[in-house]
Amino acid sequence: MKNVKEIKIEVKGKEWESALDKAFNYKKKDLKVDGFRKGACPKDVFIKKVGIEALFMDACDIAIEDAYQKALKEADMEIVTEPSVSIEHVDKDGAKFAFTLIGRPEIKLGNYKKLGVKKEKVTVTKEEVEHEIEHLREHMSELVIKENGKVVEGNTAVVDFEGKVDGKVIDGGSAKDFPLDIGSHTFIPGFEEGIIGMELGETKELNLKFPDDYTPELKGKDVVFKVTIKEIKEKVKPELDADFFEDLGMEGVDSIPKLEEHIKEEIKENKEHQAEDKYLDELLRIATDNMTVDINNEIIDGEVKRMINQYSQDLQRQGVTLEQYMTYTGAKMEDVETMMKPQAIARIKTRYLLEEVGKVEKITVTDKEIDEEIKKACEQYSMKEDEFLSAIGGKDMVKYDLSMRKALDIIKEG
Repeated sequence: MKNVKEIKIEVKGKEWESALDKAFNYKKKDLKVDGFRKGACPKDVFIKKVGIEALFMDACDIAIEDAYQKALKEADMEIVTEPSVSIEHVDKDGAKFAFTLIGRPEIKLGNYKKLGVKKEKVTVTKEEVEHEIEHLREHMSELVIKENGKVVEGNTAVVDFEGKVDGKVIDGGSAKDFPLDIGSHTFIPGFEEGIIGMELGETKELNLKFPDDYTPELKGKDVVFKVTIKEIKEKVKPELDADFFEDLGMEGVDSIPKLEEHIKEEIKENKEHQAEDKYLDELLRIATDNMTVDINNEIIDGEVKRMINQYSQDLQRQGVTLEQYMTYTGAKMEDVETMMKPQAIARIKTRYLLEEVGKVEKITVTDKEIDEEIKKACEQYSMKEDEFLSAIGGKDMVKYDLSMRKALDIIKEG
């Protein structure tokens, strides 16, 4: 491909000798040679005893950074992904590196204006408002002890249970006063269904089977659960009265009409955001489809790695590692990479589209715009300027983000 260059750099003479010296000084720290203190062995003795070849790999590691900088200068191109490097030759006189450098692909814009996409008009129905109000009432429900009656879907049953396989109590298969929400599907299939219809104080045996995807020691095995109903609780929704509005705590909302208006505005705002996102996605899809660009596999792989790193960080904020997630789901790293590849390609194409639109349209971002954006962001996130800039990667990233937004505005306005 036109955006790929292979550059060969040779390191020799004083530069290579310096790399060998640094490699030796690194190795000799922990070296013990008879007749010398630890770390005090002379280089010529080391070479005679071990061989100069023992220094080659470390010397290559030392020399490769300067060699890479020379390769970049010789290539004279905007590098967009990590280069690959191989050692073509190494001996006492020098080393030869081959760098494969990948630059920004050639991009040919197609039509990116007046794409004929219409933003969806937003409406809010009375049924949607009523549904959301019922959701609020459900959220603010109280659990009340059910004095009479049977366990039904939606109740919370406080139970004692004991599970046995082959007549033996299983580890973790027993509990006292366990609150089980009927319909939550917390337990294996058939457990909650078996409790439905039971009465307060009733004891019952449930003959069930562990699923085939359960833990290795229990999957597919028959199990008997002895269950006793200790207490039954049902959710009671609050009435839409003065106490409800006080507990709701929404400023200015103290009546049903005001609540309906408030909910309607919230639903409308959410729908408008969704409509805007859908509108932009369609614009970008059409504009990128109209664009011509050949994306190297290495660029795609690099984007996938960045996405996986971001996903891993998101999981860690939830207290789960990527390794744990893959164990829970049974996924392999190649599955995650395959799943993310289409999104990675779309992200790369969108980025190249907006960057190229910026060049063609000669988009500029002023220092004043950058400063105003930083000030606004700091106020929004309650951060100091240096903290914000450190978090996002400096003013250049602010400038880049603003230029991308301006390019998107041009596509929107057509």
